[in-house]
Amino acid sequence: MASTGNTLLALITGAAIGAGIGLLYAPESGEETRKKLKSDAQSAQDRLNKRYSETTSNLSDKAKRARVDFEKRLEETLSSASHKADDILSAMEHKLEELRKQNSKLQKDKTSTSSGNTPDKAVV
Repeated sequence: MASTGNTLLALITGAAIGAGIGLLYAPESGEETRKKLKSDAQSAQDRLNKRYSETTSNLSDKAKRARVDFEKRLEETLSSASHKADDILSAMEHKLEELRKQNSKLQKDKTSTSSGNTPDKAVV
């Protein structure tokens, strides 16, 4: 990052020195040079403003697309999780029903054995 900053500073410094030398040796009068500089500065500002607007618009569009994409993926994830949760609940309800049936059967077996309904013993 520091290297990029140094390079940019060197570039700006060189451009300023070149512009200064160009002004000293300009074939035009001072008034014409000032008009030309003012016109060039206005052109540069207009180009900069146009690029700023384009960049802002592009970033805004990208942010909107990213938000829509995120919302779509979130919805898909939530939907998938909901389906999986439904499947798990259904499986648990099925297992609970099986356990209830087994419990009922065990209760019936327990009741029949504790009430004395055992087979008669043969007397010899």
